[in-house]
Amino acid sequence: MDIIEQESKAMQHLLGLIQQEQALLVEANVDRMHAITVEKAGAVARMTELVNTRLQALTAAGHPQSNAGMQAWLSSQQNDNAAESWSKLLALTNDVKEANRINGLLINTHLTRNQVALNVLHGADQRSGFYGPDGQSKVSIAARNRVVG
Repeated sequence: MDIIEQESKAMQHLLGLIQQEQALLVEANVDRMHAITVEKAGAVARMTELVNTRLQALTAAGHPQSNAGMQAWLSSQQNDNAAESWSKLLALTNDVKEANRINGLLINTHLTRNQVALNVLHGADQRSGFYGPDGQSKVSIAARNRVVG
């Protein structure tokens, strides 16, 4: 199944994009994020097409569209290259999932940091705010009355 090789190449491309995204997230370079996001969406769409093609090929070969069907198809092949290619694709898929998980953590870190900053700016963090929404001081200083005697 040549489709496995195509999927591997597409998955490798997606991994490269996710790694670029990760570098941009570490640098907090939001200017380039949009371009990577658009390209990543295209790569995911391509992966979806390739997976659907592979699943249709499994059905055409008389196997169910499942992991068991894929294993049955691999067992029916005369060469070991198909099983090796499939194994490499699965490993690459795990690499992509892990890199994407890390990017999600980085994004959440940025979102949390931004939310805290917005809360301070909007006065939502009452513990550290000295001024109310009207710009007036919230700190009250009690006047001391001295008795001169």
